[in-house]
Amino acid sequence: MNRQAKGKTPRRPKKPSSNEKDPVGVYCRVRPLGAEDKECCIEVISSTTIQLHAPEGFKTNRNGEYKETQYSFKKVFGVSVSQMELFEHVAKVLVDDLIRGKNGLLFTYGVTGSGKTFTMTGSPGQGGLLPRSLDMIFNSIGAYQAKRYVFKTDEKNGMEVQSEVDALLERQRQENNMCIPKATPSRQRLDPEIADMIKPEEAYKADGIDEDSCYSIFVSYIEIYNNYIYDLLEETQEDAIKPKWNGGGTPVRQNTEFIPPQSKILREDQNHNMYVAGCMEVEVKSAEEAFQVFWRGQKKRKVANTRLNRESSRSHSVFIIKLAQAPLDADGDNILQDKNQITVSQLCLVDLAGSERTGRTGAEGTRIREAGNINQSLLNLRTCIEILRENQMCGTNKMVPYRDSKITHLFKNYFDGEGKVRMVVCVNPKADDYEETLLVMRFAEMTQEVEVARPVDRPICGFTPGRRHRNQAFKEELSRKLEERGGPVDKDVSSVINHLVYTLPPLPSSELSDPHDDVTLPRLIEALQNRHRIRQMMTEEYNKAAHMMKSMLQDLDNNFISKDNFIHEQNAKLAEKDKIIQNNKAEIERLEKKNRMQEHKIDILQKTTKIYEDDKRSLQQELETREQRLQRELSEKRRMEQRMHGVVSDTQFKWEKECKRRVNAMQLEMQNKLWVKDEKLKQLKAIVTESKTPGRPDPPPRQTQPKRPSREERPSREERIPAKRSASPSPLPTTTPVRPLHRRSRSAGGEKWVDHKPSSSLDLGTVLQPVIPNAIQVSAPNEKALSKCDRYVLTHQEVASDGEIQTKLIKGEVIKTRGGGQAVQFTDIETLKQELTTVPNRKRKSSEGAPANGDRSDGAWTDVETRCSVAMEMRAGSNMGPGYEHHGITKRRKP
Repeated sequence: MNRQAKGKTPRRPKKPSSNEKDPVGVYCRVRPLGAEDKECCIEVISSTTIQLHAPEGFKTNRNGEYKETQYSFKKVFGVSVSQMELFEHVAKVLVDDLIRGKNGLLFTYGVTGSGKTFTMTGSPGQGGLLPRSLDMIFNSIGAYQAKRYVFKTDEKNGMEVQSEVDALLERQRQENNMCIPKATPSRQRLDPEIADMIKPEEAYKADGIDEDSCYSIFVSYIEIYNNYIYDLLEETQEDAIKPKWNGGGTPVRQNTEFIPPQSKILREDQNHNMYVAGCMEVEVKSAEEAFQVFWRGQKKRKVANTRLNRESSRSHSVFIIKLAQAPLDADGDNILQDKNQITVSQLCLVDLAGSERTGRTGAEGTRIREAGNINQSLLNLRTCIEILRENQMCGTNKMVPYRDSKITHLFKNYFDGEGKVRMVVCVNPKADDYEETLLVMRFAEMTQEVEVARPVDRPICGFTPGRRHRNQAFKEELSRKLEERGGPVDKDVSSVINHLVYTLPPLPSSELSDPHDDVTLPRLIEALQNRHRIRQMMTEEYNKAAHMMKSMLQDLDNNFISKDNFIHEQNAKLAEKDKIIQNNKAEIERLEKKNRMQEHKIDILQKTTKIYEDDKRSLQQELETREQRLQRELSEKRRMEQRMHGVVSDTQFKWEKECKRRVNAMQLEMQNKLWVKDEKLKQLKAIVTESKTPGRPDPPPRQTQPKRPSREERPSREERIPAKRSASPSPLPTTTPVRPLHRRSRSAGGEKWVDHKPSSSLDLGTVLQPVIPNAIQVSAPNEKALSKCDRYVLTHQEVASDGEIQTKLIKGEVIKTRGGGQAVQFTDIETLKQELTTVPNRKRKSSEGAPANGDRSDGAWTDVETRCSVAMEMRAGSNMGPGYEHHGITKRRKP
């Protein structure tokens, strides 16, 4: 079983693009200085350059001089430039492109109070860019406009065309649905605020109008307030129901009579152009009607009184002029009924809200939020321009954040090559606006470097040009001929004429080849006479039919008279019924009105309930969030307490061990000192007692064997002098012995030693070499050797200052650490000394009468000085004491 292949998503059709690009046209207009302003910070140097001067008291440069900067534009308009001259240089080209099927975008930008609204709208007698654009459009296409409702929108940013009969039906249906029919706008009925905006001598007209097309104008007016889109032409109840405002400039929530307008959303049509979905588009037939529609929406626009401007715009307004045009058919009489042949172009006139600082405007409450949204949307516009400029100049392909703001998202297609883009920068030369004006100048300078692709011309329909003019000439000639011959003069007689022409016999060929031709003219006369005879017969038949029709009409009139009497009787009865019906209708209307009021109150209560429910839901969510946060903090606190308890217990255990270790070390130290003192006392006591007895006691036993001399040097038994006792005696057992941390079992085969003999030590040839069985000899201790042994010994030999050979055996135990390694804890030091016979004895002997050859007699051992020197060879407190250093200071283990 074969599965059906999945359908792939179709690719977007590529728009025809042009390789030619035009920079964004940026113009500058300087507002006249106000009467209350004394200092001017802007100077017009030329028609394309202005210079900014820092006002007095402003921050200077490092060298103390004021900074002066110059900025160039496509054209600079000074304070004396009229509105007509501004329109001629800025907007006239955009209107020409609109009529030729191309899009255009024009917006004003500047600080609050710089004259943006005056530049766009104007005043009576000084019309701005918007009324002059409307006037030029209708002056150009006024004679070629289609009848109303021939073009209609398809609610998807497109246009549809219908026949004049359908348009007439549509018009009647719209008028029947309207409760109060609107009167035809005229100059006498216009609002006095918009009357006489443009003088007749200032009117413009486009050249090269396509006379073989029909045109229709649709206008729409929206505002972007707090980054929400609202339709200013939408008929809502906001006008009739006024909200109650509190002192902060916000509507009171308890006011149940306030119904805010519905925000619109942006969509993308089939040509990937952005448009406002559900926006009302009004078809207008004159410039006065279009401007009246604009003024109706202008009165709904959000304005507020701030410290900088009495009527400051709090939103971005966008007035869209949409021109739909379709070619005539081949006869030049009717519009071609083909939707694909309709060309739709639009001109967007944008009045941006002014950037401002809340500190200067004195804004508070709602005004602060409005100013923040205005500044944020202007910042998004600046960001988009910067990224476009970077992509074009540096060749990068960064994504332009059009969707971050509604104003940039709506005009995304214009910067992608859907039409010309022009900007009028309005500046106020007063010193208070200097800092904001600097930012505006930098943005304008950067915008001039952005290039927009030039739009492609619309395709030609392919019909013969001049169709409208030829059709109109033919109708005029036909009317004139019929009037001369006494025929019916009507504009719609073409079908009758064609029928009569086809019923007459055809005319013979009337070409004369010879002036003496006597055949052609008689033949033509005969044919015309036949035609005349047929015409007379037709006239007689027409008269007979007329008489018959007249008699029939008379009979019908008699019947109508009799029926009229009957109708009058029925009308009297109907009048009575009508009265009853009218009373019932009045009652029904009263009940419906009451019902609407109740429904309205119910809707308001539902909205209020919804607001309270939303508040309750948000508060519950906030409460849950705080409870979760509290639970997390409590659990974190418990974990911290457990952790601190563990740290305290570990620290306590560590300090207890450290205290025990220090107490043990101190006890060992005191015991060693006490042992040394006891030894000294014993030796002194022995010396004192021996000095009193005449006999010589036996020498103390040796613990280590001295180096054996050779046979030749070995003295006789009488000459032998007992060697000095150099081995340190073992310490006395203490009450607190050092606790070994780890000891291997001795039953496992005996203790194993690590015999550490450094390679740097010298072999002095002494006989006293320690012999340790079952030992591992190493020159440097390593972890592998220590892991196999239980004990450690370090052998060190050196020559003392008195010429004796001294051997130290530093002993210790190998223990395991918690980290898995090994450590050595030193427990004992054994010192062995051997006297060299070749070195002369430097010590003075207290016994007199000693042999001159240096031989020692037995009486020399009993000498007090000799005994003291031997007894003091192990100095008290020295590092050679038994177990003093290594018992007292043990190596700390890691906890």
